[in-house]
Amino acid sequence: MTEQEIDSLNLSALKQGNHSELARMVTRYSDSIYRVALGMLNNPSDAEDILQETFIKAIRALPTFEGRSSLSTWLYRIAVNESLMLIRKQKPEVAVSDDEFNDSNDIDSFPSFQIQDWCCLPEKDFMSTETKSILDQSIQKLSANLRSVFILRDIEGLSIQETAEALGITETNVKTRLLRARLKLREELSDYFGEYLNKENQNG
Repeated sequence: MTEQEIDSLNLSALKQGNHSELARMVTRYSDSIYRVALGMLNNPSDAEDILQETFIKAIRALPTFEGRSSLSTWLYRIAVNESLMLIRKQKPEVAVSDDEFNDSNDIDSFPSFQIQDWCCLPEKDFMSTETKSILDQSIQKLSANLRSVFILRDIEGLSIQETAEALGITETNVKTRLLRARLKLREELSDYFGEYLNKENQNG
């Protein structure tokens, strides 16, 4: 099946339970949904479970889907909600973070972090296994709500509006959480890349 063939899905056929169209939907969105679940949970087995549960719930709910958001945004919302429920079940003590109570803060009130100059590292360094591992670890240190915004907006490339629709929050809250997530990640990664650059300079 080519990308062009799955580019447009027939919503009417989906709502009627057409097996071929449902298969096309699963083919089109499986990779994206799995990436989101894996980013949220950092566990391949759990991500597979979320992937299956997302499509099971979506297929059951399709007859009542009103199309107020895009199909992809709706699927993202199911996947994130399922991931958050699993996080709350597995780690109830960390299910809620102070971050969730500060969405109304003006962005100017955020502290300024000292960021090391790691913007000019060669691309191959950013793509290394070690660097990817460091980034993944840093993302996992974010609260679940900050993590979901960062993954949808900065990794999956959803717009602010789409991210807000997927998470059921306002666009202002998306912007606030996204800034908070980016600052926390930059603070975390600046330490790593600062040490990296120091080593490179010493070896050079």
